[in-house]
Amino acid sequence: MYQALYRKYRSQTFSEMVGQEIISKTLKQAVATGKISHAYLFSGPRGTGKTSAAKIFAKAINCPNQVNGEPCNHCDICTDITAGQLEDVIEIDAASNNGVDDIRDIRDKSTYAPSRATYKVYIIDEVHMLSTGAFNALLKTLEEPTENVVFILATTELHKIPATILSRVQRFEFRAISLMAIKNHLKFVLEQEQMTYDDEALTIISHRAEGGMRDALSILDQARSLSSDNHISISVVEDITGSIALSALDTYVHHVINQQTLEALDNLNTIFSSGKNMSRFAVDLLNYLRELLIVKNGGTSTYDSSYFKDNQNLSQDDILELISIVTASLSEIKTGGHPKIYAETMTVRLSEFKELTKATDTTLLDELQALKEEVASLKSQLSSLSQTASNPTPAKTFKTTRTVAVKIDKTKVLTIMEETIQDSQKSREYLEALKSAWNEILDSISPQDRALLLGSEPVLANSENAILAFEAAFNAEQAMRRSDLNTVFGNIMSKVAGFSPNILAISKRDFEVIRTEFATKLKNNTSDEKDSSNSDKKELIPENFSFLADKIEKVDE
Repeated sequence: MYQALYRKYRSQTFSEMVGQEIISKTLKQAVATGKISHAYLFSGPRGTGKTSAAKIFAKAINCPNQVNGEPCNHCDICTDITAGQLEDVIEIDAASNNGVDDIRDIRDKSTYAPSRATYKVYIIDEVHMLSTGAFNALLKTLEEPTENVVFILATTELHKIPATILSRVQRFEFRAISLMAIKNHLKFVLEQEQMTYDDEALTIISHRAEGGMRDALSILDQARSLSSDNHISISVVEDITGSIALSALDTYVHHVINQQTLEALDNLNTIFSSGKNMSRFAVDLLNYLRELLIVKNGGTSTYDSSYFKDNQNLSQDDILELISIVTASLSEIKTGGHPKIYAETMTVRLSEFKELTKATDTTLLDELQALKEEVASLKSQLSSLSQTASNPTPAKTFKTTRTVAVKIDKTKVLTIMEETIQDSQKSREYLEALKSAWNEILDSISPQDRALLLGSEPVLANSENAILAFEAAFNAEQAMRRSDLNTVFGNIMSKVAGFSPNILAISKRDFEVIRTEFATKLKNNTSDEKDSSNSDKKELIPENFSFLADKIEKVDE
């Protein structure tokens, strides 16, 4: 009978375990020194070797010929455990044996001494599936362990294990196996099976396995079944996994970053016509950009092609911007009714991202030019005023204008500032509530909206409005145009802060200008009131008694 690759090449010793060097070394040393605990918990992603490690450990502690913590795999004990025929090593699937009675049965039988082995070992897989009552029954067993009985619990969902259980076991957290370790092990398996392969095919399998060796071997098994010439090819692996060829991603990204929109759309259409899933395409594109980012920061990549090397000329900021666009489009592609249309829209955005950056830069340059013109105009006014200072003829007034990218409701901003002065305590409470909820707001909105708001901060607030100051005026303008963003923002604030303000977006530079103007106006009003008060006092005091001005207080009858 044919045996699946993941069963045929299952690790039989600690040294054969892939990607879990620290765990295998610790367990082997525990066996070698005889420091065997009564309970262990193996947690981690699926297919990372938890059950295999449990069986190896069961063999090692019972093997009469173990050397340096490794089982011999030749004695009757080892061969029977490997075959699952030793009555002293019991494997239980908690998914189908999760009741109180099942655990009580284990507890009762665990009191009997092992028949052939040194230790009686219970391996409980998917232990998080146990019911509350079953966990309580298991807790009783772990509190009063029987001599020469070892429990090995395995789970993929550590957070579901009660704290009372966690405190009574030795915990080993298995990590996802690295892509390079999976690829090297696949090469070893194919060499043992005397099969040839395309290196890129193994790269695709390693990526799709997502850190699980069992998944990688299962995909390899499928590819082996589909290959008629004893060769694992790229095309076969792509058909099985639905992955996009590296060459296709290379060409697509090359056209995107060179703003060749039509060519990039043709690449996308070719990929779609070959039966590839657009959601899978977007995920593979993210992985491709991730590899570019890693290499850009001095890391290594399994990708190695001429286009990939050319695409590395992108700056880190550009790569991050592309990743942001793909991430924002991914949810639409996954959940939308027309994934190809959304993928085409994403392609256009990717091709034009440099144009958007240029547009933002142009807006900033326009604002800078406007400021220069205003400064020149003010200098001209000052020069004119100095020349006509002695002339009684009224000076002409000059009206200066400044081009601003965002249409600012200056009156509303000034109104909020006045309210802040009148009731500073209440305004401070609104602003503090907004600031404390700011991170929750960013986590609750879409990635696209989050990217828009990341460069802003709350600066003033009342019960109806929240002023957000943006670094770039372009982003402030975009925020004011997004009515849906305003609605989502108000709903979230209503839940987390108890009030539902409208967004009032403004650039930080414009906000500072208005705030300075308001402060100047407030200062002038205060000075006028003080001057008026002093004038009233002078009218009450005779000319010869002016030195008493500071001592006299006017009281209305």
